[in-house]
Amino acid sequence: MQLNIKSETGRLKEVILGLPYSNGPTPTIGETFDSKSYESVKNGVYPKESDIIREMEAFEFVLKKYGVKVHRPSLVTNCNQVFSRDVGFVIDDKIIVSNIIPDRQAEIDAYESVYRNIHYKNIYNLPEAVHVEGGDVILYNDTILLGQYNFDDYSSLKTARTNHLAQDYLQMIFPGKTIIPLNLRKSDTDPYEGILHLDCTFMPVGRGKAIIYRDGFMNPRDAEHLVNVFGAENVFDLTREEMYWMNSNIFSISEDVVVVEEHFTRLKGWLEAQGITVETVPYREISKMGGLLRCSTLPLVRE
Repeated sequence: MQLNIKSETGRLKEVILGLPYSNGPTPTIGETFDSKSYESVKNGVYPKESDIIREMEAFEFVLKKYGVKVHRPSLVTNCNQVFSRDVGFVIDDKIIVSNIIPDRQAEIDAYESVYRNIHYKNIYNLPEAVHVEGGDVILYNDTILLGQYNFDDYSSLKTARTNHLAQDYLQMIFPGKTIIPLNLRKSDTDPYEGILHLDCTFMPVGRGKAIIYRDGFMNPRDAEHLVNVFGAENVFDLTREEMYWMNSNIFSISEDVVVVEEHFTRLKGWLEAQGITVETVPYREISKMGGLLRCSTLPLVRE
């Protein structure tokens, strides 16, 4: 397989989609990894496996409708494998295997069947001290936008997934790219206050457009910089409630086709006004586990 990912919006050819089966029992409060799951368990609304299966099948149907080759990881019983973006990510022709939190290490092995089709020189396993997950990595032209949390309490927060060492490591692998670190607000228990990954507060879409929740950044100047890059007239500003439901965590099949959750009506109207075809799928139950459409995918090849 010849990997090729240079943007978030190039025409998608091949992707890994997570698995909805054998998720195991509902976690306890102490076993949750993010604020949305924490809230779902606390309120007794953590999703049922049957609903997760139904929603992922709807997403897979749309991907295949547009001729995308969909790969799946091997099944690990009693393991939540929905969010493949956490496990790894591709930049150019290289795949970086994430150092995900230790409790989820079993997920890594499930991707061996895909990795066997990739030349070993294009697979990068991170050093133990380097932490980065795919949700914190967004590509725009020759720039890597990197969500991170660079503060002393990093190790005490479950939702702090990408550290400051990730920038140095990625710069070593991709010396020709500009890397912009963006510190995100974090909370392990309040999904209205904390941002799990960069793609939960920002996402490029279409041609020169973007979606943003400005208050997701620790430094307001980071949000201002992103808006200036695209131009305020090309940016869709999310409300706090829309951020909570992860309206930025959409998935582009191409510059002209975007998949969004069916409840994102205001965003859908804006995207269509930009000339973008919008495919809607049900994904609200899955969102209660802290991720949405982009989180469920690991793109391998885009045109």
